[in-house]
Amino acid sequence: MNDSSWGALPDAGYGGPRLTPEQGPVQGVASAGPTYDAHDVQQTRPMPIVPDVPANSGDQDDDRGTARLSGPLFRDETPQEPMASAPEPVPEPQPTPQKKSAGRDLGAAIGVGLGLGAVVIASLFVVKAVFLGVIAVAVVVGLWELTSRLQERKGIKAPLVPLAVGGAAMVVAGYARGPEGAWVAMALTALAVLVWRMTERPEGYLKDVTAGVFAAFYVPFLATFVALMLTAPDGSRRVLTFLILTVVSDTGAYAVGWRFGKHKLAPRISPGKTREGLLGAATFAMVAGALCMQFMIDDGKWWQGLLLGLAVAATATLGDLGESMIKRDLGIKDMGTLLPGHGGIMDRLDSLLPTAPVAWLLMVIFVGSA
Repeated sequence: MNDSSWGALPDAGYGGPRLTPEQGPVQGVASAGPTYDAHDVQQTRPMPIVPDVPANSGDQDDDRGTARLSGPLFRDETPQEPMASAPEPVPEPQPTPQKKSAGRDLGAAIGVGLGLGAVVIASLFVVKAVFLGVIAVAVVVGLWELTSRLQERKGIKAPLVPLAVGGAAMVVAGYARGPEGAWVAMALTALAVLVWRMTERPEGYLKDVTAGVFAAFYVPFLATFVALMLTAPDGSRRVLTFLILTVVSDTGAYAVGWRFGKHKLAPRISPGKTREGLLGAATFAMVAGALCMQFMIDDGKWWQGLLLGLAVAATATLGDLGESMIKRDLGIKDMGTLLPGHGGIMDRLDSLLPTAPVAWLLMVIFVGSA
């Protein structure tokens, strides 16, 4: 091998004379020809070429090693092509609109309603005393439901015994003695509640008697005005008119609100009630009032029925909202479970109770009490 194959070097190219194993250094003599010396070849073998290493190779080695090991050579899978762009989001499926539900068993509700209506009408037009008994029973059951829920949910113990006795007496006194008798019975019932509660511990006395007086006014005293309507010569028809208008108002509010209701009437109290439902209640009740006053009430006029129907729609709605307010405060849906599809007795009296005094008063103003 000649020197030209590795790059020609002068004699002193490595800083010293050239040596041979036997002759020692040859002074100033260059190689004359292409001689082959195995030992010389071993001595002049070049160093292996080492690739350049970057100056900052210290901590970078680990990164390079990781990059090299991440290729498909060390995996059983083929390399994936880089994504050109993120796929467009797939729109979520919209929920299927569900049909509106009444929220109760309509079959049971209609059946119970028809049964109650038959009992009321039969007792109303056969013997008035029997209808008074129906009112008294409804009052006592309503008081039992109200006081039971107050004790269960709030720990308020309104005395039921004086309330039940005084409530039934209130209804009878109103029929027998008129408004004065109703007021006297109300006062005596409140006094009985105060005295009855004194037999127990004084803790909670004030809230218990307050709830008792409220229950006496809310249930039996307001129901007494139904008995007052019954005292007139056409009392049975007045009571029936009052019942028809209240039921028609509730039905109109439900039907129109369920079909067209969009604007909430009082969402914090009763989310299901709408302004459209209130308009439906007023329309239905005014039409029914005009018909009832014209054809059922002595000396009644159709325009009086319009005013009566409008007032009934307003008071029935307020009564329903008031009952809803009580139930929301107690944290319950219904006052009881005695009437399938309706709840309890109080859930049916909620519209009737505040409507009774208004209907009685307007009928007295329009056609008198005798």
